[in-house]
Amino acid sequence: MIGSLNSVRTLLLAIFVLMAGSGFLSTLIAVRLEQDGAGSLVIGLAATAYFGGLALGAMRVTPLIARIGHIRAFAAFVSIYSATSLTYAIVDVPAVWTGLRFIDGFAMSGVFVCLESWLNRLAKPANRSTILAAYMIALYAGQAVGQFLLNLGDNAPALPFMLSSILLSLAVLPVVLTQIEQPILEKVEPFSLGRLYTASPLGIIGTLVTGIMLGAFYGLGAVFVQRIGLPLSQIALFTSCVISGGVILQYPLGRLSDRFDRRRIIIICMAVSAALSLVLSVLAVPAAIFVCGALFGGFVFALYPLCVAHSNDHLNESERVGASSGLVLVYSAGAVAGPQIGSAAMSIFGPSGLFASIAVVALAGAIFGIWRMATSKPVPSAEQQTFRSFPRTTPVPSPLDRKLGEGL
Repeated sequence: MIGSLNSVRTLLLAIFVLMAGSGFLSTLIAVRLEQDGAGSLVIGLAATAYFGGLALGAMRVTPLIARIGHIRAFAAFVSIYSATSLTYAIVDVPAVWTGLRFIDGFAMSGVFVCLESWLNRLAKPANRSTILAAYMIALYAGQAVGQFLLNLGDNAPALPFMLSSILLSLAVLPVVLTQIEQPILEKVEPFSLGRLYTASPLGIIGTLVTGIMLGAFYGLGAVFVQRIGLPLSQIALFTSCVISGGVILQYPLGRLSDRFDRRRIIIICMAVSAALSLVLSVLAVPAAIFVCGALFGGFVFALYPLCVAHSNDHLNESERVGASSGLVLVYSAGAVAGPQIGSAAMSIFGPSGLFASIAVVALAGAIFGIWRMATSKPVPSAEQQTFRSFPRTTPVPSPLDRKLGEGL
C-alpha cells in the first residue's frame, strides 16, 4: 500500500497541511463572531458566503487552471487563502469577514480541482482505490487535527490566524517543488438537474438534504457548543469528534449498502441522524455530547457518497461524471441554505434550534426515501455499483471513481 502512494505523496502532504491550516477557520470565525456579539443570522451569513464561493469556484476555476497550469494555479489560490487568513486578524468587521469567506471558498475550490485532477492522472488500475482512500484520510485528518489550533487563541487572539497563514504557505512547497507532470483537465459535460431527478429522485434530494445538514453544522456547530456553556478547548474537541466519526463509519455503511437495497441504508442514516440531532439538542453532559457528535458525523458524512452511489446505480457509465457535477451543485446549494436555516432556528429557539432544525431536515429526507421505496422498485443487487467514498468537494474525483470501476 505504501509503495503505491509514492507517486502522490507530495500531493497528500499538501492537502493534509492545507486542511490543517484552513479546516478550523470556519469554527474559529463562528466563535469569534459569537464572542463579538454577532447574532446567529450574521454568523450564518458568513458560513453561507464560504459555501457560495466554493460552489461558484467549482463551476469557474477550471478554465483558469487549464490556461496557467496546475502548479501556478495552486500557488495562486493558496496564496490568496493565506492572505485572507491574515486579514481576519487585522480587520475585525463582520461584513468584511463575510466577503473574505466568499473569497476563501472560491480559492479552496481551485485548490481541490488542482489536487484532485492530479490524482486522477496519477492513479492506475492497481492503486486507484488506495489513492482515493489516502486522499480522503489526508483531507479529513488534516481538518480534524487543525481544530485544536483553536485552543491557542485564548491569550493571543491573532495567533490562530497567523498559524493558519503559516500552514497554508507551507502547503504550497510540496506542490511547487514537485517533479510530477501536470495533468490535462477533463471536460465535464453538463447534466441537467431535471434529468438527474428523473433518473434518481432520492439521490438528488438526499444530496440536497446532506448539504443543508452539513452546511448548518460547519457554519454553526461551534456556536451551539459555545452557547451551551462549553469552553473553547471542548469546542475544538467536539468538531474533531464529528469529523473523525464521519471518516470511521463511511466505509462500513457503504459496504452495507452494497449488500442491501441502498435506499434502505440511506433512510436509516437519515433517520439515525435525525434522532441523534434531537438528542444533541437537549444534551448538557460534555462526554455524551462528544459521543453523539461522533455518531452524528458518522451517519451524516456517509450520506453524500451513498446518494452518489445510488444515483450512479441508475445511470450509464458515460453519464456519471456529468451527473456528479450536478450533485456537487445540489450539495453546494444545500450547504448555502443550511447556515441560514440553522441560524434562523437558533434565533427563535436558542442553541437547541440548530440541531432541532437539522433533525427536521433529516426526518423530511427519510420520509421522502420511504415514499420512494413504496412507489418504485429497487435496483437489482447485481446491477448496483460498488460503493466508493469520496469527498464533497468538486466533480473532479468522479473520473477517478469511474476509472476505478473500469480497472476492477
